[in-house]
Amino acid sequence: MEKVILSKEKETLLIPLYGKAMENRKKTPILKDVKAEEIVSRIEYDFRALRIPEKTNLMMCLRAKLIDNFVREFLSGKSGNVALHLGCGLDSRYNRIENPHVDWYDVDFSEVIDIRKHFYKETDHYHLIGSSVTEAEWLKKIPQSPKHALVIAEGLLMYLTEDDIRTLLGRLSDRLGTCTLVFDAFSSYAARKVRNHPSIKKTGAAIHWGIDDPVDMEKWGVGLRFIGEKYFTANEEIPNLITGARILFRIANLFPAAKKAQRILVYEMDKR
Repeated sequence: MEKVILSKEKETLLIPLYGKAMENRKKTPILKDVKAEEIVSRIEYDFRALRIPEKTNLMMCLRAKLIDNFVREFLSGKSGNVALHLGCGLDSRYNRIENPHVDWYDVDFSEVIDIRKHFYKETDHYHLIGSSVTEAEWLKKIPQSPKHALVIAEGLLMYLTEDDIRTLLGRLSDRLGTCTLVFDAFSSYAARKVRNHPSIKKTGAAIHWGIDDPVDMEKWGVGLRFIGEKYFTANEEIPNLITGARILFRIANLFPAAKKAQRILVYEMDKR
């Protein structure tokens, strides 16, 4: 099988990919991701050099699992589903969800999609779009006003400015009509602190945005309505963690600043 050679500059793709592959090798993984292991085996790269902290990987895998849970539930029992996975990287969410009735669009920079094409093939229901999400043209490839639309932005919006996020959401609302939006977000304090995290500094990425009160986004004028939030410190996956992690999360859940540092937010969006 052909090996794919990636440069050091692609570490923003490799960190979550390798973390999920490592998690999948565990006897009782939080997140099962066979595709991640397959991709890692095909990439010519010294993954050991990434040195992903166990706590960081736990959070990445838990985040992915919680969003997977939401996506799977949203798509079940509906027809005419359209799902947009923004900033998809090399993630295999489409494979993990296993829903043959969804029209799925993975969106990321053109150079990322070029890499992704080594591992994923487009079909009538699975599509790859190479573009920055802050550009406007890519949305013309998305069906207009579908019956049920879901927008997923995992590990993405914190890297955009608030103005860029408002513009993106306005364009999504114009194109999709009514849609549901699920994403993870830092609090303002956590966004400032995480800029110095070793994994963030290693990739050279910049954190621009955090939010404290999710209702504030309802004032942006893009038709957002806050539905709810899910905390990493209290969710349906906590009982499945190892004992030490369960204890740490339950202690953190006692402190509002800790449980709101990073969480998953859900909105409905409709400007009509």
